[in-house]
Amino acid sequence: MTTTQFAKGAVLTSVTEGVGVVTLNRPEARNALSSEVLRALPQALNSLDQDPDVDVLVITGSDPAFCAGLDLKELGGSGGNIDPDASLEASGPFPSRSKPLIGAVNGVAVTGGLELALACDFLIASDRAAFADTHARVGVMPGWGLSVLLPQAIGVRRAREMSLTGNYVDATTAAEWGLVNKVVPHDSLLETVHSLASDIRSNDQGGVQQMVRTYERTAGTTIAEGWEIEASMGRDWLKKTNFKPEKVAQRVADIQNRGRAQNNF
Repeated sequence: MTTTQFAKGAVLTSVTEGVGVVTLNRPEARNALSSEVLRALPQALNSLDQDPDVDVLVITGSDPAFCAGLDLKELGGSGGNIDPDASLEASGPFPSRSKPLIGAVNGVAVTGGLELALACDFLIASDRAAFADTHARVGVMPGWGLSVLLPQAIGVRRAREMSLTGNYVDATTAAEWGLVNKVVPHDSLLETVHSLASDIRSNDQGGVQQMVRTYERTAGTTIAEGWEIEASMGRDWLKKTNFKPEKVAQRVADIQNRGRAQNNF
């Protein structure tokens, strides 16, 4: 097995036998989405997607978390990792891609982190994974398709429960609800994902990429309007509430304490 690692810093990339892995690498901040990560992540995925030696993409996090969502310290300080005046284009967190993307959820996936997971083609979860939507607790609204993709995955009632309560869902429940495809022991997560990637690579890659495009187009015929509505409403919310980073800063401790209480970390 040969592995080539390309990047250092907040986002790492590596290629092993045709599988390109993107790893969020801010473990001390639970891989929260800082400005640096938000810049580097799409670049990393785009680079691997265009690499002719890569057939399958994987996104994961450095333990102990997958992604805790927007970096609340930065959001509550400069607010530099959110832009109320950004484009209303509904495109999700990732650039357009041609290759399948597997989410290897190794720990908590919260809010923006949950949106990263939802944007993958399918998810394999560690038994340490947990999922939550805390947009309403933070005081920002989703803009990466959560209100469209979460109901698709688990049903509208359960999705509304997650979004309106902000409660965590453990890995076993996530599998029962259909949010993740399967749950595996933590130490077997990447091995399992690479095995599935090998299954994908055993197919005709032109056919695989056509299936990726087909799923994207058939989904878009029913959800495109929902994406646009969410993106527009999310930006309007930021402007209507006169978003101020200090409001988030006041909520940070309560949000983090609640998450620790529900997940024992």
